[in-house]
Amino acid sequence: MSRLTQTLAPYVESGYVPGAAALVGRDAEIVDVAVVGSAAAGDSEPLRRDAIFRIASVTKPMVAVVAMLLVDDGVVRLDDPVEPLLPELAERRVLRAIDGPLDDTVPAEPSITLEDLLSCRFGFGFSPELPFPGTTPIQEAETALELKTLGPP
Repeated sequence: MSRLTQTLAPYVESGYVPGAAALVGRDAEIVDVAVVGSAAAGDSEPLRRDAIFRIASVTKPMVAVVAMLLVDDGVVRLDDPVEPLLPELAERRVLRAIDGPLDDTVPAEPSITLEDLLSCRFGFGFSPELPFPGTTPIQEAETALELKTLGPP
């Protein structure tokens, strides 16, 4: 049994998923393929290697792999600012104070890096120090625009 199969099998054996398939490749060569379980719960027919799956949210990991290939090739570095690649993020401004007026801003420091993007450490976040919801100008604007970006996920 391959390590890939050993990794997938417990998810099927526990009933977490009825079946799983994975392929690992390198330099356009297939290194390992694992297919375990069945296509549906209660199905006794083994899952086929060419089974069609519904998948979602694979764009982020695929872009991350491409970004890391560029890092490996020396085209970009993890600590590079992203503004040259994403000019819309240049000259960002942030509130001077979380409870301050929307026009009281200062330049955002430091720059967003490739590592920040790949590790999801950018943009709005949640902090226990945030004032009670709906009590600051930024929260009121966020609510009015229905952005749903401030607060817990």
